[in-house]
Amino acid sequence: MEPIVAMEFVERTMKNNKDIVGVIFIMTIDQTKLSTSNTPFAMIDDYTVIKGEKEILFTMHTVFRVVEIKQIAENSRLWEVQLTIIDDNDPQLSTLTNRIKEEVRGSTGWHRMGQLMLNVGHFNQVEELYQELLKNASTDSDRAHIYHQLGTLQHQQGKYPEVAKFYEKSLEIKRKTLPEDDVSLTATYSNIGGVYKNMGEYSKALEFYEKSLKIYEISLPPNHPDLATSYNNIATTYYAMGEYLKALEFYEKALRIRAISLPPNHPLLVTSYNNIGEVYRNMGEYSKTLEFSEKALKIKEISLPPNHPDLATSYSNIGGVHDSMGEYSKALSYLEKSLIIKQKSFPSTHPSIKNNTWKIGDQSFSNKIPFYTYPHRLDIIPQERIFTNTLNLVSISLSITNEICSISDSILDRLCIDMLPRIHANIKSPILESISMKRILLTANYPNLTEFQIFLFP
Repeated sequence: MEPIVAMEFVERTMKNNKDIVGVIFIMTIDQTKLSTSNTPFAMIDDYTVIKGEKEILFTMHTVFRVVEIKQIAENSRLWEVQLTIIDDNDPQLSTLTNRIKEEVRGSTGWHRMGQLMLNVGHFNQVEELYQELLKNASTDSDRAHIYHQLGTLQHQQGKYPEVAKFYEKSLEIKRKTLPEDDVSLTATYSNIGGVYKNMGEYSKALEFYEKSLKIYEISLPPNHPDLATSYNNIATTYYAMGEYLKALEFYEKALRIRAISLPPNHPLLVTSYNNIGEVYRNMGEYSKTLEFSEKALKIKEISLPPNHPDLATSYSNIGGVHDSMGEYSKALSYLEKSLIIKQKSFPSTHPSIKNNTWKIGDQSFSNKIPFYTYPHRLDIIPQERIFTNTLNLVSISLSITNEICSISDSILDRLCIDMLPRIHANIKSPILESISMKRILLTANYPNLTEFQIFLFP
C-alpha cells in the first residue's frame, strides 16, 4: 500500500478516537532472501476495487522480523514499526519453530491442537475437544493421556478437586500397563504433587514429587532440564513448609543444571536466582539475597525493554533488601527506579504504584533520608499525601559524629517557591533544622500542623 494511503487511514482513525494510538508498519521485502519455490505475497493492484493503492496480498503464514519500533517525534500517539520478511530457512525462525514443536507434542494432529490450545489459554474450546476425543478413544494409552490433559486444564483454572480426579484416573490406567519406573509416569506424579502443594498438603506433595524425581534420576542424563524442574518442585514445597535449608539444597541443584543446559539469559535462570535469593532473605542473610537478586536483575536488564514491569519488580525487591540491611540511600534509589517504570507502564490507580509510593513515603524512609538528598525527588513530593505528612528536611550523616547537614540555597529556594505553596495543607509533622526553619515556616500557612522536630546546629 502507498505510504500516503496508510497514513490517511491511521490519521482518520486517530482523529475519531482520542484514546487510541496509531501504528504504521513499514515492510522491507528482499527477494534474494526468499526461497525461489515459495513466494508468500502477490501484487493485486490489477484486481482490487480501488485502483492505485498498490495493494499486496500476503499468505497467512508470512513471517516478519521486527527490526525497530520507534515513536514519531511530531506525534506522540503515532508509532512506526520496521519489519523485514523472512522465510523458513531463517536460522532464528527454525530454532523457534523447533522449540514450539517440542512444547506442542501429541500422537495425532488433534492431540497437538489440544496442547496448543492449552498453552494459549483457550480453556472452553480445549475441554470440548478433549471430551470428544475421550468418547472416541480406542486405547488405554489414549484415555490416560486425555485424562491427564483434562487434569492440566482444570489445574490451570485452579479447580483442584477436579484436577486430582482426572490425574488419578490417568495414573490408575497407566499403572495397570506400565512398569513402576516408566518415564511417562513422571508428569502425572509431578502434577499430582502440584495439586497437593496448592491445597497445602505438603507431605503428600513431597511424596509424589519424590516419585517423579526417582524416575528422572534413573532415566535422564544428570544435566537434563526436566531434572532441574523436578528439583525445583521439591524446593518450592520445602520453602512453603518453612524448611529453608532443604529448599536451598534443591534450588541449588536446579540452578546447577540450568546454568549448564540453558542459554545465559534464559528466564528460568532468573527464576532460580530469585528463588535462592528469597530463601536467603527469609534466613536473614541479606548480602546473599542481594547477590542472587542482582544476578536476576542483570539478566532482565539485558533481555527486557527498559520499562518492563518485571524490571520494576526486581528494583523494588532489591530496594527492600537494602532497607533490611540499613542501606537506606540505596534502598530509596531502587524503589524510585521501580516507581518510575510503574508510572510509565500502569495507570495511576494501579495497586502496584500505590504500594511502591507508600514504600518510598514510609515513615522509615522519611526519618532516615531527607527529600533534598536527591533533588529529583522534589518532583514526586506533591504526587502523594504520604510524602508530605512527615516531611524530613534534615540530613543526619550515618557516621559516628552524626553530623547535621543544612539544605543548600538552591534546594531551599525550590522548596519555598515551587513546592511548599502546593503541599502546605498536607504537612503535619515536618522535621527541620534551625538555619532554614524560619524561611520554611513563613513561606505558607500549615493548617494541619500538629508537631515538628527541630535540629539545632552545635
